[in-house]
Amino acid sequence: MFPILETERLRLREITEEDAEAIFSYFSQDIVTRFYGQESFVSIEQAKRFVELFSKNFAEKRGIRWGIERKGTKGIIGTIGLNAWMPKHKRAEIGYDLHPDYWRKGYTSEAAEKVLSYGMKELGLTRIGAIVFVENTASNQMIKKLGFQREGILKNYIYQNGVPYDTYVYSLTPENK
Repeated sequence: MFPILETERLRLREITEEDAEAIFSYFSQDIVTRFYGQESFVSIEQAKRFVELFSKNFAEKRGIRWGIERKGTKGIIGTIGLNAWMPKHKRAEIGYDLHPDYWRKGYTSEAAEKVLSYGMKELGLTRIGAIVFVENTASNQMIKKLGFQREGILKNYIYQNGVPYDTYVYSLTPENK
């Protein structure tokens, strides 16, 4: 059973094929994908494959990805979840994306706090990592505010449009939460 999480303003729910259009609406924008490690979508089929991947990862206990929906509205404004989930090793990595119309309103950090709490308390994780492009100022600031500790730099770690980028690697553990 897919867990539904709620915050003051948000409902985090399972992503379905009906969400593909919303995902395509922002994953087709370079401003969104520039720090994502993949090129912008050019077809709705790519968004549908994304939805299928999220579902498959959950079924295989490799990840859990929620659609971010504002309470009182229908349709997602982004996604957030735990990737590279390894139950045996009690670890995962957080990942998120949001439509630019909703940036700088605190939605991602509000959703992230709930997901991090769920990961630690319900999934029993003892480490949640984050990989963030060095140039992604907003995401780096948010991750630090959430209590993540920067552990180092991964050189030439992610290619975006054929160009290698360095990323920071962060961790959140019970000791630094």
